[in-house]
Amino acid sequence: MIIVEASNPHAPGARALLEASHALMESLFPSEANHYLSLDALTTPNIRFFTARDGATTLATGALAIQDGYGEVKSMFTHPEARGKGAAAAILRQIEDEARANALPILRLETGTGLDAAHRLYARHGFTACDPFGDYGDSPYSLFMEKPLG
Repeated sequence: MIIVEASNPHAPGARALLEASHALMESLFPSEANHYLSLDALTTPNIRFFTARDGATTLATGALAIQDGYGEVKSMFTHPEARGKGAAAAILRQIEDEARANALPILRLETGTGLDAAHRLYARHGFTACDPFGDYGDSPYSLFMEKPLG
């Protein structure tokens, strides 16, 4: 059974997944196109960090960054062996619930081009393409999506 809970990004299971995510992004995209948050940045007051686990095994991570007027989905990553088993969907539902609890009207995200499984996950959960937002600029390496929560 998948359990989603607020977590510490420095916990061993979360840390291992985040480090794997960062390594993957660095292998796929130039450094200026990587917008992931450091483990320390994931502990700041405007971040809600979550993990999905089955027993003691951490399957996936994700975070909500509470921004001015919107929430941003950050640090979504699923262990390769857990993909397709519902862990990422469970994290995304938790992020959406947390955004609603914080009265945020919209969720936004930036993801890398070519990460087709992630794009399909977000589309299944009601996200659609949008223009760059916040401090992001146009980039051939980025896809921007949003989902109104109203």
